[in-house]
Amino acid sequence: MTRAQENRFWSLLGGLDRDPRTLRMRQYLQHGSITTYDHCLRVARLSYAIGTHVPLALEERSLVRAAFLHDYFLYDWHTKGDHLHGFHHPKIAADNAARDFGLSQKETDIIESHMWPLTLFSVPDSKEGWIVSLSDKICSLQETVLLRRRKETALGNHLVQ
Repeated sequence: MTRAQENRFWSLLGGLDRDPRTLRMRQYLQHGSITTYDHCLRVARLSYAIGTHVPLALEERSLVRAAFLHDYFLYDWHTKGDHLHGFHHPKIAADNAARDFGLSQKETDIIESHMWPLTLFSVPDSKEGWIVSLSDKICSLQETVLLRRRKETALGNHLVQ
């Protein structure tokens, strides 16, 4: 991102990244060693970056806020015992975010549909929703596959020495 785009991104985020309630996401691992907070920030940044490169009129504030809050479920899904977490957490995250920050209908829809196609009947109904859903898939893939490979490679290199 350019410096202007970077500044615009943080302005659109509006301090959500520093709010004590969202900072609680740092307590929970999302993928590998990536916290839910870091994952959500990565998804928000990628969503905004994609949004700056598509020739579409977007509600940038809704895009960035919903992307950052898309996994605002506030628990460790690895230990909760919910084997259907992937299906349940979009609604939980949307409810938590609406309670704590107030959401527009578009923001709610973006959060609730970000797991499509896993959540078969919750299809994104906006351009912003499609961007967040895509960004979440890209970041999740990077965090689970690519970072794991780097870690395994680093571990392998360490063992060789």
